[in-house]
Amino acid sequence: MPVKDPKEVFVMMLSDVRRGAETSTKIFQELAGHAQDEAIKEALNARVFISDSIEKRLDECFRLIGAQPVKREGKLHDVLAEDFRRELAAIESPEAKKLYVLIKANHLLHFRMGEYVALIAAADLTGHYGVGVLLETCLADKAAFVERTRRLIRERIVQKIAAATA
Repeated sequence: MPVKDPKEVFVMMLSDVRRGAETSTKIFQELAGHAQDEAIKEALNARVFISDSIEKRLDECFRLIGAQPVKREGKLHDVLAEDFRRELAAIESPEAKKLYVLIKANHLLHFRMGEYVALIAAADLTGHYGVGVLLETCLADKAAFVERTRRLIRERIVQKIAAATA
């Protein structure tokens, strides 16, 4: 599909993020299903709840710019999910599985945050400042979850060190 102007690029990017938001919700649901630790499961389920809110904000972005999501062929999210399943199945240690789930959640979130940064710039470039505000709130939600995930990872490492030295 030929792209004629910045708005079309913006709609393509926003469509990718909207599709990615749907996929991320599914991946977080799957991660939560594999989480054996209740704190991790609770955090991932909270992320699913927030992801639903993000999807609604992205839908509002489309409404504000007067466009509909376009169909895209991106397979990156499918590959990430497939790799996650394969790698998780190969991990035998329950403690290692917990850490792996947290790390993969963090990888996915950092990838998403990069997309939002680019979209916010595109919203400003195309003069859609209200859309930029909505996208900033989505980015803030992602940043909050990254921080919470980082804390969970650190907490798991501290527990492991404490157990090893005891």
